[in-house]
Amino acid sequence: MKALRRFTVRAHLPERLSVLERLSVNLRWSWDKPTQDLFAAIDGRLWDQVGADPVALLGAVSPQRLDELAADDEFLRRVDARAADLDDYLSRPRWYQQQAGDGVRLPNGIAYFSMEFGVAEVLPNYSGGLGILAGDHLKSASDLGLPLIAVGLYYRSGYFRQSLTADGWQHETYPSLDPQGLPLRLLTDRSGQPVLIELAMPDGAQLFAHVWIAQVGRIPLLLLDSDIGENTHELRGVTDRLYGGDQEHRIKQEILAGIGGVRAIRAYTEVEGLPAPEVFHMNEGHAGFLGVERIRELIDAGLDFDTALTVVRSSTVFTTHTPVPAGIDRFPVEMVTRYFGGNTPLLPGVPLDRVIAFGAEDDPAKFNMAHMGLRLAQRANGVSLLHGRVSREMFNELWPGFDPGEVPIGSITNGVHAPTWAAPQWVELARDLIGSDDLGALSEADTWHKLQQVDAGHLWRIRSELRALLIEDVRVRLRRSWLERGASEAELGWIATAFDPNVLTVGFARRVPTYKRLTLMLRDPDRLEKLLLDADRPVQLIVAGKSHPADDGGKALIQQIVRFADRAEVRHRIAFLPDYDMSMARMLYWGCDVWLNNPLRPLEACGTSGMKSALNGGLNLSIRDGWWDEWYDGENGWEIPTAGGLADESRRDDIEASALYELLESSVTTKFYDRDQHGVPSRWVEMVRHTLQALGPKVLASRMVRDYTEKYYAPAAQSLRATIEPAGDATGVPFGAARQLAAYRQRAQQEWPKIQITDVDSYGLPDTPLIGSELTLTASVYLAGLAPDEVVVQAVLGRVDDGDVLQNPVSVTMTHTGMAGGNQVFSTTTPLPIAGPVGYTVRVLPHHRLLAGHNELALVTLA
Repeated sequence: MKALRRFTVRAHLPERLSVLERLSVNLRWSWDKPTQDLFAAIDGRLWDQVGADPVALLGAVSPQRLDELAADDEFLRRVDARAADLDDYLSRPRWYQQQAGDGVRLPNGIAYFSMEFGVAEVLPNYSGGLGILAGDHLKSASDLGLPLIAVGLYYRSGYFRQSLTADGWQHETYPSLDPQGLPLRLLTDRSGQPVLIELAMPDGAQLFAHVWIAQVGRIPLLLLDSDIGENTHELRGVTDRLYGGDQEHRIKQEILAGIGGVRAIRAYTEVEGLPAPEVFHMNEGHAGFLGVERIRELIDAGLDFDTALTVVRSSTVFTTHTPVPAGIDRFPVEMVTRYFGGNTPLLPGVPLDRVIAFGAEDDPAKFNMAHMGLRLAQRANGVSLLHGRVSREMFNELWPGFDPGEVPIGSITNGVHAPTWAAPQWVELARDLIGSDDLGALSEADTWHKLQQVDAGHLWRIRSELRALLIEDVRVRLRRSWLERGASEAELGWIATAFDPNVLTVGFARRVPTYKRLTLMLRDPDRLEKLLLDADRPVQLIVAGKSHPADDGGKALIQQIVRFADRAEVRHRIAFLPDYDMSMARMLYWGCDVWLNNPLRPLEACGTSGMKSALNGGLNLSIRDGWWDEWYDGENGWEIPTAGGLADESRRDDIEASALYELLESSVTTKFYDRDQHGVPSRWVEMVRHTLQALGPKVLASRMVRDYTEKYYAPAAQSLRATIEPAGDATGVPFGAARQLAAYRQRAQQEWPKIQITDVDSYGLPDTPLIGSELTLTASVYLAGLAPDEVVVQAVLGRVDDGDVLQNPVSVTMTHTGMAGGNQVFSTTTPLPIAGPVGYTVRVLPHHRLLAGHNELALVTLA
């Protein structure tokens, strides 16, 4: 008979081994190989059987074995060493503390919100790149010593497990995850009772949640769980699945993540005696409601709405990850009204119309979560240089009158956590080159240049070892998949020799939305087959990825690949491996010689999988999109030429697929199989060496987190501190600076439609201007109710096209020179910066010392 519910009972550890409990629940073990080796030494067979999960291992190991180990002096020495190492890791001052010691004004706390976190396989709270990026962010924040608290949801079924039917169709199952069997602890108050997060729902209902804590090194990850007895059956299911359900289900999840997440942070910091975070970082718009919850808190503390909004904006960072409007969560305004209005308002004291205005877009019936994120954050960024440019164009409508390049969305290129994704062989080599177990020096380019000292044969041996490990893993997974699809053992003898550890191995693994073009490689199946089966220079291809359960188009793409790979002629050279997760990804990054990426440019925001491959000496073969667009240099892989701009998408696919085949035939395979007298492909290995040296320090998540700290977190904390200062007058009113900025913003928005540039005069140019000739401009401006020091007036100059549109203009601030006829006069003299057809205009922008930029308020008046 089937159990009604399952739960996990942990073993009682002998006192001498009790520290194993602490080592097992701090997820630092997931990127610390000596700790993994310690747990594997308890019972190697069992360790493999439980999927390298320390908590599961301690729950399954026999008491007799634990008693043996408690009397084993050598094992106890190892236990004590790992415990001491963890204590040192958690307590030693790190980069962040050193920066603060140097007088840099850093935030005393950062709250980081994400809908998914990919920290380790044992905690499957992720679906793809967004979650893996968030997990790497936490790990690197821990390594660097950031005082960061992360917030998300605990999904009882996580994301789905993927298998294939006999005809190659994706099948999903949702295993139930018992939090008591995972490296989690329940947040309790000082009396030992579980902390209960409470939110008002429509029609008088209440949504309750417990908070589980996953300790990621130094970083607490708070995960809200609605599957508790205090909820109705329907509300218990709010946190059932990641990205599951309809829009009604989704808005409940996002309200819980944002509003409940802020309340969870308040409870956690109170219990732990920690300062409240100064900076709030939204990793995508899913948790955007956190901003309105913080506004409610400040209104409860006595502030008016606009002053509260000013404080919240000053300390909020928003990161967008999607380059297409279709990737943004949009809810019906009626639905948002139902949750935030009515008789039991979720946010008492917060005007409903102001909440709705945060999500306003061109469709008045829709509420746009990304628009809300941008309106609630003073600082925003995309996740690569190219994605930053795409985002500025995509959200240009929120800054009417500004060119896309002036939209205040910057960029920080994503990175990956080296200790998680680099193979042990590379880590060992790094320690030898550095002369230390501390891998902090990997952030320095000089460290990577030490690879020049390493013999080409040594680099090739590492690459060959890793390829062989991957082939072993592929055969195991291939056999498991065929058996799940109904094959018998008698039919699978061919798998023992499928794939070859000496053949060029190409990997393609990612989520399967249509823009990533999983099946571009099948555009000419005969040509692909010829590549796979070439007698002298064969290629083998390993493909993996999950399609969203509701995306039948994506599932059809998977089926196409599976049906091609099932054919007896090629099945030893190409495979689709189901149930792509972190453990499979790690083996692919380690072992693949080439990482293939062929999205429709520019729809890949960043694409960090290629970074992980590069970190292991893999060469990228990719469309110039995401991070590859900025860091491809001609020697670290290959650029697939793009046919972007073609209206005929089918023809575009044909052209880019043909270019892919041509690169594989004429360059990739030739370099791989061209060997010297020692059997080493010297040109290939030099590309590997160059890839590690050029990309190694760039692709690290430690670089990314330092960038966030220096460019976003520290400025946001400084803005907050300046904003909450008392008024500069004799009253000394609390939040006086915020009140002043809020009042200025209201006045600027009220007066701006009345502002006019009534006249612009130019003089000083010779009859035949040359580069450097000085141009004097004078503008007469009616400022309505604003003073001259409350605006900035700029001359904007640049080359013009045939339609007199300024191209890449430069802005020069004009000086206030007085008043004439009721208007303010501004003037500047500037040298002409370029030759050719040149034009100019004049514009007026808001100015206040607490604004992050003159473009922040999206107000501009043009001549």
